[in-house]
Amino acid sequence: MGYTINRVIADASFEDVDERVRAALQDEGFGVLTEIDVQQTMKKKLDKDMPAYRILGACNPQMAYQALQMEPRVGAMLPCNVILRQTPDGVEISAVDPVASMSAIENSELHAVASQVRDRLEKAVNAS
Repeated sequence: MGYTINRVIADASFEDVDERVRAALQDEGFGVLTEIDVQQTMKKKLDKDMPAYRILGACNPQMAYQALQMEPRVGAMLPCNVILRQTPDGVEISAVDPVASMSAIENSELHAVASQVRDRLEKAVNAS
């Protein structure tokens, strides 16, 4: 089982894909709670250059609330990270697969919520 949902978008700028991803996430009920510019951080902290790479911490509040009611420590796995990275083929979008990340927790109700979150993330990635 893979651990991410992936798509590469050719012929679009990094910033354009970023806007499209955020809009698609919003359409599926997610907000972006955190953002890490990995490229900028590596330059600042290590003086290393790398292609554009951004991590968006996305959260669907309704589904997060359901999961937290079932497993209070599941917050250690929230929010759902979505990365954007520049590759030679275009901008790759990768979203965490919540089913894969929740597989370590023995709770079938939680797995059902994770499956719903995966479906929404997959729709957002494909709609970007």
